[in-house]
Amino acid sequence: MATHANTEREILTPSGLNRLARDLLEDALPLIWIEGEISNFSRPASGHLYLTLKDAGAQVRCAMFKPRSTWLPFKPADGMQVLARARVSLYEARGEFQLIIEHLEQSGEGALRRQFEQLKSRLAAEGLFAQDRKRPLPAMPRRIAVITSATGAAVRDVLNVIARRFAMVEVDVLPVPVQGKDAAAAIVKMLDAASQAGMHDVLVLARGGGSLEDLWAFNDEELARAIARNAIPVVSAVGHETDFSIADFVADLRAATPSAAAELLVPDARDLSRTLDQLFGRARQRMQRRLEASAQRADHLLARLNQQRPAARLGLGRERLGQLRSRLTRIVEHEAERRRSRLANLHGRFAARHPALRLEREKEHVSALARRLSALARRSMQSRRSRLDELVRTLNAVSPLATLARGYSILIDENSGLVVRSAESVSAGMQLRGVLSDGELKLRVEGKH
Repeated sequence: MATHANTEREILTPSGLNRLARDLLEDALPLIWIEGEISNFSRPASGHLYLTLKDAGAQVRCAMFKPRSTWLPFKPADGMQVLARARVSLYEARGEFQLIIEHLEQSGEGALRRQFEQLKSRLAAEGLFAQDRKRPLPAMPRRIAVITSATGAAVRDVLNVIARRFAMVEVDVLPVPVQGKDAAAAIVKMLDAASQAGMHDVLVLARGGGSLEDLWAFNDEELARAIARNAIPVVSAVGHETDFSIADFVADLRAATPSAAAELLVPDARDLSRTLDQLFGRARQRMQRRLEASAQRADHLLARLNQQRPAARLGLGRERLGQLRSRLTRIVEHEAERRRSRLANLHGRFAARHPALRLEREKEHVSALARRLSALARRSMQSRRSRLDELVRTLNAVSPLATLARGYSILIDENSGLVVRSAESVSAGMQLRGVLSDGELKLRVEGKH
């Protein structure tokens, strides 16, 4: 009996027991999220990560194997608070309970990322990101507002690009804080004020790059709704090309950087100049073709007129008259009366078709054609002149002289000859020259604010 009992009893080794326990743990528990503080961190030459996650009451051993450990965007260290997605397992060699980490991120940024994704999903469900509600931007805006920090690099990038591409565009900088707890509310207030004022063709939200926390003001729900309800098209140019914010999804256009926003908003003056040159060239070619066609038609009419000149027709008449006279001399006497009657009839027909009458009709026809040709040339020249005047007016409208006539001026450093674009570039005592629409002024800087 003892031998029989031993044959039915399953005896496990420690390795078998650990494998069984590992399989039970991995099958019973799904992937979990765990947050804690790193301790006992190590990274041997194999590239795997070994650490302990702890809180005030407990701790658990964890491992993160290659290649996942090589993809981390930060360097783990003892004392760092992290958020991990892991599966529960058992280290068989020691029989120790452990977590196998699949994903690891810093705890603060992870919480912000979850808030970002939740808000993004909720606003997308409301339709705030829908493509059909986005408004087209003006092809050539006359006045642009840049809502950003007045001292940041973003506003300098925008102003430099616009000045280089199309300096006639007016740019207003609406200063707001772009970082911190009060930044979102300030941006919302400025957006609403600009919308009510209605002075600008497009609004640009601009900020340089930074971490998720740095850009968090642009992930605010009230800011998203302020962009959506704004009466003026809004361009979002926040962060670098890889940075995305809620403002990017709600705005009518998302630009990768502030400089890219300026490139998208204003045309290149050199391209416009080339387009004008092409239009002038096409107008000249069309006028030349019209004139050549009119000249060819006049030559054709002259050739037809030469073919029907009176001398030729008279020659034909004389030839026919001679033939008739020859036939009359051969007519016998008894047909003389009939031939005389026939001759009288021919004289009557000849009188009705006299070359002088035909010549008069042809002269009237040529005069009518000449009048039509002259009227056509006048209308064509008038149309081209109107088009040229319109192009001149358009060019004058974007001329810097027109801007000066509206009360603006240009300040030029007397020493360097450069245009003064910022108060930071001048100092007390500096000699400046102010260019107005009707002359120039000699100026000296007493101070600056």
